Order: sequence, then C-alpha cells, then structure tokens
Amino acid sequence: MGDIQGIAQGMQEFKIEAISCTFPREIIQEILLRLPVKSVIKCTSVCKTWRSMIINQSFIRTHLSPTVHVNNLNDSHLFLIHRVAGTGSITVFHKAIVDDVQEEVYSLHYDNQAFDEYSKIEFPIAPKQELYDRHLRMVGTCNGLICLADDIFRYGYNIFIWNPAIRKLVTLPRPGVSFMVHGGYNAAIGFGFDANTNDYKVVRLVNLLDTSADSTTLAEVYSIASSSWTSLDFVSPSCILRVRESQAFVNGTLHWPVLRRTDYGNEYFILTFDVSSKLFREMPVPKSLICDFRLGLKLSVSGDGKSIALFSMDSKCEDRFLDIWVMKEYGIKESWTKLITLGPQGPERLLPRALCFRKSGEVLLMLCGAREAFSDYDYTFDNDHIKSKHELVSLDLVNKTVKNLGVPGEGYQYCSVDSFKEVLVLLDQTDAVSY
Repeated sequence: MGDIQGIAQGMQEFKIEAISCTFPREIIQEILLRLPVKSVIKCTSVCKTWRSMIINQSFIRTHLSPTVHVNNLNDSHLFLIHRVAGTGSITVFHKAIVDDVQEEVYSLHYDNQAFDEYSKIEFPIAPKQELYDRHLRMVGTCNGLICLADDIFRYGYNIFIWNPAIRKLVTLPRPGVSFMVHGGYNAAIGFGFDANTNDYKVVRLVNLLDTSADSTTLAEVYSIASSSWTSLDFVSPSCILRVRESQAFVNGTLHWPVLRRTDYGNEYFILTFDVSSKLFREMPVPKSLICDFRLGLKLSVSGDGKSIALFSMDSKCEDRFLDIWVMKEYGIKESWTKLITLGPQGPERLLPRALCFRKSGEVLLMLCGAREAFSDYDYTFDNDHIKSKHELVSLDLVNKTVKNLGVPGEGYQYCSVDSFKEVLVLLDQTDAVSY
C-alpha cells in the first residue's frame, strides 16, 4: 500500500511539474511573491520546482519588499504583544521582572482603530526548559524576526532569533563575555539588519564592573549569515550601561540610552551603532534632560519610522511624570520636541508606561492600577497576592485623549510591544530549527 501511495504522489507531483512548465517561470514567481506568507509556505509542498524557487534567498528578500504586495494582508502593519503574569514582581529601574510565572502570552494585533487580534503565537517549549530566568525579554523586532534574550534578571546567555510566521527558531551560540570569565557586568543588546550584506545582526554591549578603569565597555556582534560572534574593540565613546537598556533600530543604526561621568557629574547621551560600518557614535538627548538615577529612559522608533522617540519616566517623587519626546529631524539635536507630559491617570493609578509609537502617530501606553508595594531607591516589590488592573490604551497626542484597546491586562506585570510583519526570513537558514 505504501508503494502505491508513493507512486500516486509521484505522479501527482509530475503532473504539477508539467503544468508549471507551461507557464514562464517569471509569471509563477510573480504570483508567488504576491501571496501571504502562510500561503507561500503551503506552496513549498506543491512541487520541487516551486520549493526550490521559494527557499532561494533572492525570492525571500524580494518577498520582504513592500513593493510586491498589492491588497495583501501580508503588508498589514501588526504589533506583537508579549505579556507575562506571575504571583509577584519586582521593578528595577522602571523595568518589571516577574516571579513564579503563571502565564505567558504572545499575540499579534492589527495596527488599526479596533486593534483586532490577528492571532496568538506559541514560543517552542523545549528552549524554555534551559532558561536561567523566569521568562524571556523581547529585545526587539526587525523585518518580522524577533530577538529574545534570557537576561531579564540573572546572568543568562540564551539569545534567540524567532520567526513565528514560518515556525523557525535560531538559538545563538554562547557569547564571549560572561560572568565566569570577566566577573560582574551590565549588558545591553540590540538587533538590526545590515542592508549592505543582507544580514541580521545581534549586538551585545557589556559594561565590565570588576575593572580599574572608570567604565570599560566591550562589544560583540553575532551575524546570522556566518552563525558566529565577532569581538569588536572597546566601545568609544565610553559609556555606562544600566540594566537591560532599551534599543531602537532606525536608519540602519542601533540606539541605546546610556550615560557617562564628566567633571560636572553624570550626563545622558544616546550611543549609536551603524550595523553596516560597525562604527559607534553618539547622539544628544534633549538639552533639558538632567541626569537622575531615578529616571527610566526608553527609546522607540518614531511614528513615521524615520527617527527616534524618547520616553522619560520618574515615579519616585511627588511630582511623578512621563515625558514623551521625538527627534523630528533625525540626527539634529535642535529638533528634539517634547510632545506631552503625563501624570498618573487617576487617583487609583500608577504612572503610565509608554511602550511604542503607532504608525498613526499615537502612542501605546500601559495604564497601571495601584498595588500595595514596598519601595526603595531603585526597587519596587509588589504584593504577591493583589492583582492590579492594567489597561493597554492608545494616546492621541493631538486631542490628548486615550482609548482602551480591549486587550486583557489584569494580572500581567510585564508587557512589551513592538512592530511585526510576517516574512519568510530564516526559511533558507540551515541552523534554524523547525518546531
């Protein structure tokens, strides 16, 4: 029976191959390029000719281009939301760390007025069993790939590149700088795309703490194309990293908020890294932003995708505030503009957390319900048994109004949001594991 089925399947494939030969290859490719990712993946099973065409790097790169999509859901802008709930949490420098994880959810939503859920996605189970931390941190997304790091609190070295659209996962080899070799450190990670070499890169910055130098920062870069880490020279300009600094990738450049010591005290600046030239530079923060260790700084891509935005949050004083800034002309320090200053949105609310910009120019915020907590200078410990009501809202900066997006938030202490689109990237990657 098995032989008969095999013969029948071979005859069917032969017929399809014969039919496809009657059409010019260019026409078949043009049709396939206009299909959404899930349909293209199904087409890899049609015949060997189509599969060979689809897993070709040139096809994958062309399919990524928005110019080939006409009235295609694949061109719809999506947001990836990562939420984690547990029995308790700790907040360090305005970053939540969840203890005893009870639930972890990844969901995709359309960037439209309704913020409809597109789908839920599942991270593969096996890698979770090897984690150092309770849950992963979403470093960022780039062209439909998601970078996740096992560094939420402990010295973890698991870093993943994930494409849920095609169910492929790359586990990076252990980076070179570690606690066992170099002692204590603070680290930041960035994830971007090198358009010159068509390569995705993970950049890891490490501030060594057990050195005589005032601040020694090392850098190492992982290339998906070569599947290896490369160490760079010491980072210049020198800088001081705080724990798990946020990153923003725009104009081929990674950005992190950092600080440095001067003769007059500490000052903030933005460290940049061009992923193609491998050059570090610096960019100024808004002139009025005075260095204060109570501040939480988060970078984001601006609504039009051409520049950066900065969220500055201070919740440890009587005048609690969240400032939202945007650099209207990329690289021009005079173009920093404060769009709004927010306080707690009601007597039973904590300070809202800014997440990211939408294409419309609105800002996604998490409104956080008040909880019983113990606070000190850098840390906030939440009561384990009290659930807070969190709401994901969209802030209209023109009308100064917020709209509840209907995404369940009760009990979730950690929430991260980034842009997303479905792509074929990693389909041809030999070290990418299917699940």
